[in-house]
Amino acid sequence: MATHHLLLLPGDGIGPEVMAQVKRVIEFFNKRGPDKFVTEEGLVGGACFDAHGVAITDATMAKAKAADAVIFGSVGGPKWDKVPYEHRPEAGLLRLRKDLDLYANLRPAVTYPALADASSLKRELVEGLDIMILRELTGGVYFGEPKTITDLGNGQKRAIDTQVYDTYEIERIGRVAFELARKRKNKVTSMEKRNVMKSGVLWNEVMTSLHAREFKDVRLEHMLADAGGMQLVRNPKQFDVIVTDNLFGDMLSDVASMLTGSLGMLASASLGEADPKTKKRKALYEPVHGSAPDIAGKGIANPIAMIASFGMALRYSFDMGKEADMIDKAIAATLDKNIRTGDIKSEGSKVVNTQEMGDAILAEMEAMG
Repeated sequence: MATHHLLLLPGDGIGPEVMAQVKRVIEFFNKRGPDKFVTEEGLVGGACFDAHGVAITDATMAKAKAADAVIFGSVGGPKWDKVPYEHRPEAGLLRLRKDLDLYANLRPAVTYPALADASSLKRELVEGLDIMILRELTGGVYFGEPKTITDLGNGQKRAIDTQVYDTYEIERIGRVAFELARKRKNKVTSMEKRNVMKSGVLWNEVMTSLHAREFKDVRLEHMLADAGGMQLVRNPKQFDVIVTDNLFGDMLSDVASMLTGSLGMLASASLGEADPKTKKRKALYEPVHGSAPDIAGKGIANPIAMIASFGMALRYSFDMGKEADMIDKAIAATLDKNIRTGDIKSEGSKVVNTQEMGDAILAEMEAMG
């Protein structure tokens, strides 16, 4: 029996609504045992700016560093469009990623059988889809310096964002990719833009060298990121693990989300380096969908990605694979019964609200024991 400490950061928009369903899942496992979860909540994003004038406080950051895992909802919305750039809601999430050194972002794209027709592609292209997009999360153009807008006079301005990668950053994300592939279909596709970007040239060189030194048993292929985007919507089942940089990973994982039928279906994990002594990693788990301010407060948000993100926490932070499988099976069984939230509804489906989707998933979990 172990006790795990979680920091819950519901955030903005639909974040608190979908987090409420995760709390019910946590309660289920606390009753079931033997492992127990102790939770604490904090503010992040726009909600934190309204209360404290910043996107995340130092006190909440300290709690995040002390937690075994952070479960994160969503941030942002039109309400905070005019706040200073450094205090925008997204700055809270970026600080969490940077200060916890969460360099490996895992975004699975899995098409549940019952949702194959909800995809924007034909059923035969996505049925049985199970790919993992691994995005480098703490380097690249989102964090590179200089990052400026300069007034040149005469009504002209110049904006600069800097793409920076060091060898060690590429090696550590590459190592995660190869290790993941060994537990899956043993194939890694590395994507960059070496034809026009020096960072892409280095990325390609480092991935090739790492593969030759440590992972010859894994199949490695290289693909330009724009071609990769095309192939994701042309023949997505050719991929197993895709590894790429921060910018391309952001875009390609959103492309992959539409293969599954809805952004509301995609979970993610952001992992740091394993502690040499405890073997534990700093980790943050969040749905890929945003704060969806257009439906916030209506109780109709899809909680599946949020619940599945907690399932990833069970798998990657707490070595509770059987419990993670239980969540995945409960989601699949619920969808098999044609129960849907509005974003994934189809002809003849029973459309439910956020709470009712939580009810249905928990009922399936209860039935499993």
